Amino acid sequence: MNGIGVTLRALHDGERDLETDLLAVAERHRTEHEVHHVATDVARWSREHAARLAALGPDRGVELSGPRDHTPGALTALREKAAQALGRRPETGLLLLEDLRDLHLAAVRNSLHWEMLAQTAQATHDRELLDLATDCHPQTLRQMRWTNTMIKVLSPQLLVSV
Repeated sequence: MNGIGVTLRALHDGERDLETDLLAVAERHRTEHEVHHVATDVARWSREHAARLAALGPDRGVELSGPRDHTPGALTALREKAAQALGRRPETGLLLLEDLRDLHLAAVRNSLHWEMLAQTAQATHDRELLDLATDCHPQTLRQMRWTNTMIKVLSPQLLVSV
């Protein structure tokens, strides 16, 4: 496998992980409606990115699996009950900040991989890869901006209240 294949695999895995993490944070912080709804919405982008990378992989000698199954189960019900029980306690706020930080760093990692793929696609005149990076990278940047904005908005109040 060449460097492009390694980067495609890393980005594919990163997008799948980010989707899973966004959905977990959405469930864990169900009482924070903005977090719950936006995280659920932007997780779809990562799911779409992973699917598009998987479709592109075989042409570049890389087999990438499709999207993960996120059907609700017993764990989801348990997370919902825990979120309702914890509500808006200060400890929950610190957990939310930690979750947002981890999401932000995961999105940054994916953004760097998209940037590397775009630069490589330009250098090798790979139009298909460049189109994919051009379509997907802006959504990753929006994921980063959302997490960064939430951290900026929430951290003063949450860190002072503990």
